[in-house]
Amino acid sequence: MSKSLLELTPAEAVACCSPLTREPLGTDQAERVAVLLKALADPVRLRLLSLVASHADGEACVCDLNDAFSLSQPTISHHLKVLHENGLLDRSKRGVWVYYKVRREALTDLASLIGGAGA
Repeated sequence: MSKSLLELTPAEAVACCSPLTREPLGTDQAERVAVLLKALADPVRLRLLSLVASHADGEACVCDLNDAFSLSQPTISHHLKVLHENGLLDRSKRGVWVYYKVRREALTDLASLIGGAGA
């Protein structure tokens, strides 16, 4: 199957974009990037991403994240799922627990797009 026929996560789509300071985004690119930024714009998801990233080895068990919020476990799992589906977190199951790890390359690509690196 051709790579052009594969569906990219929003984080992967950002990696394909030139920095905003170099050339304007096309309509399709802007729509893909907006999905990623929308995922990050939620305060709970932004805090979850920060908690995982700052955890030892940049990886955290979902069991360690629940106590940081006054939200139900299914709500926390929903927010983690959104971050995972958008390519910001990787996850792996170990026994009954799910562990999340930040995809640092996705954050680096996002920083480059906004103009942080080499702009």
